[in-house]
Amino acid sequence: MQQKHSVTVPGLGITFSTGTYANLANGAVNVCVGETNVFVTACIAQGTKPGQDFFPLTVDYREKYAAAGRFPGGYFKREGRPSEKEILTSRLCDRPCRPLFPEGLLNEVQIIGQLMSADQINESDIPMVNGASAALAISNIPWGGPIGCVRVGFIDGNFVANPTIEQMYGSSLDLIYVGTKKDMLMIEGSADQLPEEDFIRALEFGHQAIQPIIAAIEELVKLAGKAKSTFPLVGATPEARAIIERVVPTERLVAAIFGKEKAERGVAVKTLKEEAKKALTAELGADKFTDVDLNVVFEDLQYKAYRKNVLEKGVRADGRGQRDLRPLSASVGVLPRVHGSATFQRGDTQNIAITTLGPTKEAQEMDGLTGGATSKSFILHYNFPPFSVGETGRFGAPGRREVGHGALAERSLVPVLPPEDAFPYSIRVVSEIMSSNGSTSMASICGGCLALMDAGVPIIAPVAGISCGLMTANNDDGSIAKWVTITDILGEEDHFGDMDFKLAGTTKGITGFQLDLKINGLPFEIAKVAIMQARDARVEILKVMLGSLPAPRADLSRYAPRIQTIQIDPEKIGLLIGPGGKTIRRITETTGAQIDIAEDDSGKVFIYSNNGDAMARAIAEIDGLCGGGGGPGGGGGGAPIEVGKIYNGRVTGVKDFGAFVECTPGKEGLCHISELAEMRVRRTEDVVKMGEMIWVKCIGIDERSGKVRLSRKAAMREMESQKQGGGEPAPAPADAPAS
Repeated sequence: MQQKHSVTVPGLGITFSTGTYANLANGAVNVCVGETNVFVTACIAQGTKPGQDFFPLTVDYREKYAAAGRFPGGYFKREGRPSEKEILTSRLCDRPCRPLFPEGLLNEVQIIGQLMSADQINESDIPMVNGASAALAISNIPWGGPIGCVRVGFIDGNFVANPTIEQMYGSSLDLIYVGTKKDMLMIEGSADQLPEEDFIRALEFGHQAIQPIIAAIEELVKLAGKAKSTFPLVGATPEARAIIERVVPTERLVAAIFGKEKAERGVAVKTLKEEAKKALTAELGADKFTDVDLNVVFEDLQYKAYRKNVLEKGVRADGRGQRDLRPLSASVGVLPRVHGSATFQRGDTQNIAITTLGPTKEAQEMDGLTGGATSKSFILHYNFPPFSVGETGRFGAPGRREVGHGALAERSLVPVLPPEDAFPYSIRVVSEIMSSNGSTSMASICGGCLALMDAGVPIIAPVAGISCGLMTANNDDGSIAKWVTITDILGEEDHFGDMDFKLAGTTKGITGFQLDLKINGLPFEIAKVAIMQARDARVEILKVMLGSLPAPRADLSRYAPRIQTIQIDPEKIGLLIGPGGKTIRRITETTGAQIDIAEDDSGKVFIYSNNGDAMARAIAEIDGLCGGGGGPGGGGGGAPIEVGKIYNGRVTGVKDFGAFVECTPGKEGLCHISELAEMRVRRTEDVVKMGEMIWVKCIGIDERSGKVRLSRKAAMREMESQKQGGGEPAPAPADAPAS
């Protein structure tokens, strides 16, 4: 049995242990923070699949309901497809681990993390990343770690490392920082318009905070680490490389990929590739090379060509300089019936964003097991159909990439949304990517912001997003010899470059960010330049956006629901809801308005409707129900039913002997079958139906029991008499149900 080893990170309360469970895995580590416990394993396949030319790294994080002492929902009572939280945590772990695997390693690596215990105090995403780092570090899998991960909050003017879930409610910054001993490796998060200078200070704080974590993992490696195994690194054969480089010299490749549109570049490169394949077949024979040889060499040649022109000539594939933006355009109100819409285009990248406003009950319920928010009233969904890149492919449920890009855009816009007490709506933005050539998530932020403004959402300030890239040349020892940061990267510059640094914000500061690298670390001097470069670009983009719509519209779309907030006695909330929700459901059904009650038991009632009459009827019903007193006619609630008055009431019960009719909210009486019509009625259903609105007259109230007797035929007779006499029928009281 393997010996158990354990190390603790001083000051952060993180404990790593190994040797107790899953000893057949290449690496297995248990991470505890408080009583939140994440178990992480790392395994590697012993071989590769024939013709494989990519590195299949998979990272999966799963939350077990038992960890929080709960049963899963649904019929089968078993965990199902991963939640959004699980997908985002998996991506969070994947991105910093991936660059540190050796180039050419194509054996599948799988990292699995499981939430085993949740204390509702400490989040599980940071332990997942640190657990993956430790599991890979102690395993025999070749990997360039360890790395450390920490969450940085800004609370009461101070940076805090790994704040609790409760502390994060008071933080104006949510920064997840991942790095090596020397450099940063990955960051993501959001901020409340944090100035760039403070953002850089936060990064420096995060880098210092991860050092004890890295030291603890290194200590665990000394105690329980395995010797690293050697796996064959896949590359092109020297013979194949020599032929391809001769047939496709650098100048031909540069001519193919520079100074052309995206589609032309693709066709030109494909033509060269086919030419190289014919040469390989002619000189080596079809059985002496594979597509792996061809793909690996072409990737390498394009990698060198893109960065050579940028580093040496300062020219990019589409002819721009390093800080130039592609042509920008924006417009709003592009769809007629939606609540708000906009289109934003930057070069070939184009999106349509649509905003929908709804009642607070439309907020998305969050089923997180580690604590935190239980719902969110702002949702941004990102869709990336295959036609956006001119291809065919799967079209349906969103993949991990779509979930991740949507989350980045969503958290970048949240800081500028109005408080819910000032704008009590649930808001959904959908970003439909129509064309893609780099940074569609940043286009989603720009388009989404304009769609919010077009819908009349009173945002605090407009937000724009931009991505900065990086091209480097290295010394013989692997250190960076020369580098250039580039603004507004193309899809190819993302693929063949070294960095994708997405930054969103207002003119005041940063609201959202995400850094992905293909190199094994980003020096701080480069990060600082990119951050300031992104700020300059953001200002330029905001000018174009505000040129299409300078400020949020003063009025909501006529198709959007209006809201009216009224205050009732908190003790009458139960009366408004009714048994099993019967009363509030009836008011909703009969008026057509949507009614939500504030969850804080304050007595605030929100009424939503895009129809003024429906709004007035709902307000009247609620006022009659919760503002009136008791009295005869069926107990407390609305205004009492009075003898001799005519009411337009709702049929609430159909019996053999007659129909029960609700005349005012919560007040009903019996219209006997003999009082339904002038002729003889055999069945109640022949005259009235359940839920129907009918005119009735109160013809008596029993003094002892308070039972109300109603007559439909008396009401019809009196109304007909008034009509013939030139009068109008007696109106229903203000708090009566309306037809």
